[in-house]
Amino acid sequence: MVVLMGLGWFYLGLLLAGTADLSQSLCGPLQVSGWSLLGVAVVASMWCAMSLAMMLPSTAPMILTYAEIADTAARKAESIISPLVLTAGYAVIWIGFSVVAALAQIAFTRSALLDAGIASASGLFSGAMFIGAGAYQFSTLKHACLAQCQRPFPFFFTNWATTRAGVFRLGLKQGAYCLGCCWAMMLLVFAVGSMNIIWMAACGIVITIEKMLTGRRFTYAVGAALIVLGIGTVLTASAAHWPRN
Repeated sequence: MVVLMGLGWFYLGLLLAGTADLSQSLCGPLQVSGWSLLGVAVVASMWCAMSLAMMLPSTAPMILTYAEIADTAARKAESIISPLVLTAGYAVIWIGFSVVAALAQIAFTRSALLDAGIASASGLFSGAMFIGAGAYQFSTLKHACLAQCQRPFPFFFTNWATTRAGVFRLGLKQGAYCLGCCWAMMLLVFAVGSMNIIWMAACGIVITIEKMLTGRRFTYAVGAALIVLGIGTVLTASAAHWPRN
């Protein structure tokens, strides 16, 4: 997990080192050309790196819980499967998300909502993204998925599997719960810029704290802050277009 997370941040660091040239070469042509397979693959690789860097730290409790249960089973001479299989199932979900996010980024770029620097070209668009993500923090689906992420032990105890396919499916399910919990927060990258490393780190910290805590106060506080930030962004963008006397 640490190695994969490190590779994600390392790759993002390489991208950041050449942000200007890379952004133009990746997204500039996407504004005028079609949906090339190579373009989707390269942008998806960036999203995969972001997912690894931002989401893997929050999986530590889930993976450690599985490892502890597996260790107990091993002492009883029961068959166990490596946590790597569980992690692989989890990663598949976020790889799929990365492909969808890459397609969305290409569509937003060609619609002039994102510029060639992979940053929002519209304050109204950014504000709407913040408000939408903030509102999702209060949704029933968000808290149903978050509850599964916060308490992995009952999930594993109830759904324990002793085959590779079974453990892989457990990883898929946990990845799906994680996606249901965090997709809106991840898509805020569109509002702040895909190469905003500080935002990625802050978002990863917030997601990790959310999964470590119980209750809803922190989640609600984050949601309220995002909505306020979104409203402020919308008002600022609107004010820029108001006629001046």
